[in-house]
Amino acid sequence: MQTVNRGLTIKQYQPTIQPISVTPATTIQPIATVVTGSNVKDDYERWYVEPSPKNRMMLALRSGIPEEVSWALDRLLRLCSNEKFLLSAIPGLTDALFTWPEWYVERAKSKKSQILALFAGDPKEVIKRRHALEAITILRTATAYNDANVQELLDNARSRTLILSALHQLELDSDENEEFLVNVLEIFHDLSSAGLTLPPTNAPITANPTPAVLAILKETSNRSLIIASFQLLALLFSYPANVDHITPDSSGLEAALRYLPLFSMDKELVDAALNFLYAHLACAPMARAFLLHPKMPSTLRVLVLLLLKEQVEEIVMVDLCPPPAVALAVPPDTVDLVLGPGELETLGPMDEPKRCYEWMKAMFVLNPEGELTQVEFFQLYSVTFTPFTEASPLLAPADVIKNVNVVYPSAQALLLPGPPQKFVVRGVARKQVKAPNQDRYKCQWDHGQCPNPFSAQNPGDLYDHMLSVHIGHGDLAPGPRHCLWAACTQGPMSLKHLSSHVLTHIPLTQPFPKHSSQSDVVTLPDPGHQHPVEDPTKRSIVPPREFFVPLSRVTKDPPPMALTALLCVRVLFRTAFASAEAAPRADDDHFGFPGMTDDQDDGQTLQQQQQARDAQTEDSEREGELKGRRAFAAVREMLGEVKIRDETLMGWVVEMVTAGTSG
Repeated sequence: MQTVNRGLTIKQYQPTIQPISVTPATTIQPIATVVTGSNVKDDYERWYVEPSPKNRMMLALRSGIPEEVSWALDRLLRLCSNEKFLLSAIPGLTDALFTWPEWYVERAKSKKSQILALFAGDPKEVIKRRHALEAITILRTATAYNDANVQELLDNARSRTLILSALHQLELDSDENEEFLVNVLEIFHDLSSAGLTLPPTNAPITANPTPAVLAILKETSNRSLIIASFQLLALLFSYPANVDHITPDSSGLEAALRYLPLFSMDKELVDAALNFLYAHLACAPMARAFLLHPKMPSTLRVLVLLLLKEQVEEIVMVDLCPPPAVALAVPPDTVDLVLGPGELETLGPMDEPKRCYEWMKAMFVLNPEGELTQVEFFQLYSVTFTPFTEASPLLAPADVIKNVNVVYPSAQALLLPGPPQKFVVRGVARKQVKAPNQDRYKCQWDHGQCPNPFSAQNPGDLYDHMLSVHIGHGDLAPGPRHCLWAACTQGPMSLKHLSSHVLTHIPLTQPFPKHSSQSDVVTLPDPGHQHPVEDPTKRSIVPPREFFVPLSRVTKDPPPMALTALLCVRVLFRTAFASAEAAPRADDDHFGFPGMTDDQDDGQTLQQQQQARDAQTEDSEREGELKGRRAFAAVREMLGEVKIRDETLMGWVVEMVTAGTSG
């Protein structure tokens, strides 16, 4: 057999031997210099991907030589894992890939699909089987990455034939066929995503894939096959045109109910089963029929347990006591400026708008970060000059706001979007003045009864007063002295030590920096308690806050699997509590108009039969609703423990708990 060149180009080169200095411990070795060229990385050569019937991989697939076919399929397996790979880009590639999967199915049809010998099998059969698995994997990967490949298979009649033949002819419980069937189901799933409509229920069974997929769920125990089957049926049943294929006693429903309790061990499997269950219950007749299912109460309990298992909570302590009374630990150094009587007497009689201009200059300063609401701004103006309206009337609010730009051009009136919307004046701020504190530097000598009352403006003046009047005064007797500041009990001490000691009683200009863990406020026993007090150590003790209740709070939104379970519970709830007055029946009187009577006995019999069927259906639905309500009443306490961050979804849970209580 002649060896086929696979297109690899080997560039010729001439080795160049460079002399190397020889030492006793070194041997002479030639160094070859390879002539480097363009990058010819494997899988990217032109003859692999060119859109031509002479494509290198196409020629290899058509050659029929096992080695060449294996090489081409191996290259395609690497190329197809890319969203840019198109089956239609290489003419004939799609049909060529169908060759080995079709052989695989025909092999099963001709009863040649017996398991290979335990120790040895036909080498040709083994190679063809591997080629079939590789080809079906390529088709499945191509459809998963690119929607154009999905349309390519939809337009090819061989894809539908292959899927139906594989589902109906391959042995479902055979380990040999599991990998092939998984790929077929996933290809079918990708094709169904384009809105595939199933044939009518009365079509030949070989033309309907639904029974075969349901048979897989009934017979197989392979996890991959079960998940792929659930996903396929959930997608097919989600289209309204395919609801006729849903039956209340399908094997898929039994399989879904069987796997639901595994939610704590296999979330992927349970998620697929939940999606199928929701597609089944989304059909109103199936939801009503499920209320009569023997496993309905236990299924409802499992769904609620799943919701409880997936919610993530944290414990928080909620204080039931009213908020404590607090006060600033350190009084503020500055306060907003308030005009004095003299300034008001000067501004009040002025004419507008000059009065408004001068008032703004006195009350505000430029501050790029400053902001006041327009209502506050006008209220300050109105309260200030209302007593002077006889001398000069007040301006309108709009005029006052406009005058801000006259005095402070950089300021501007803005509308901040809401909700709620805010009208503000940005760019100005209230002037600040030093907070009055007459008692801060008040003399407390002679236990707070200074014979010469003195309130200094700074620590230096207070210290000078202490030295000149109380400590260093010439009329005082010499010798050791006691400290007479407020409640201080230090002494006796020399004059020098006393002069230094009194410095500890004089307040500092700036308070000591507080620790990062220290609060800016102090807690008071009650809102009317005096603060500050002379001796903070004698302040009344704040009563302990003992009314704390631990409550759980949800920290995360439920995962998709829990949301699907909530949807299933919601559908069952709406079905069980959707009772309404029965529609008017056909009788002899319709809204006051006599009905037509039929003299024929046969017509009367058909009418009676229809009425009997309607009555039977109505009784069955009523029984299902009663059973559903009892099931919700049984899980009412469990539903009460479900917590969801989303208000709408939590409203669903509250409605179900409330309806369960009233029902």
